[in-house]
Amino acid sequence: MEIVQLRPGQAARYAAWLSLFGAAFDEADTYTGAMPSEAYRDGLLANGDFLALAALDGERVIGGLAAYVMRKFERERSEIYIYDLAVAEDWRRRGVATALINTVRKRAPEWDAWVLMIQADHQDEAPVALYSKLGQREDVLHFDILPLESEPEI
Repeated sequence: MEIVQLRPGQAARYAAWLSLFGAAFDEADTYTGAMPSEAYRDGLLANGDFLALAALDGERVIGGLAAYVMRKFERERSEIYIYDLAVAEDWRRRGVATALINTVRKRAPEWDAWVLMIQADHQDEAPVALYSKLGQREDVLHFDILPLESEPEI
């Protein structure tokens, strides 16, 4: 297994990476139904505050991690939010997710990051167990707030 960072111009690898997320989360349409344009994809991959890692078995994408670097306002430091993490079903429980997370942990100083954050649903036992081994658990509430379509009533 090899961990690589996705770079601009890697259209096929990016598509395979998105397909992996779609298969792992059973949300193929979300991840591959309207793939970004080349300009959007390459701009995102060139952005220093976005990290796309792929775990490879040869050329096959067997794991993926998408993370955002969030620069803090109260101190000169950052936090890294691991937004998505997925492993191909036939590669689970073989250290792929841990290797992806540890790659970000090792590289955290590049972004002056003092902590990494990741979410898991309570019922997803395997991720909860893994993340509990790697870090400190915080039980918080998460809210999705949609954009306004018109001026709010006050």
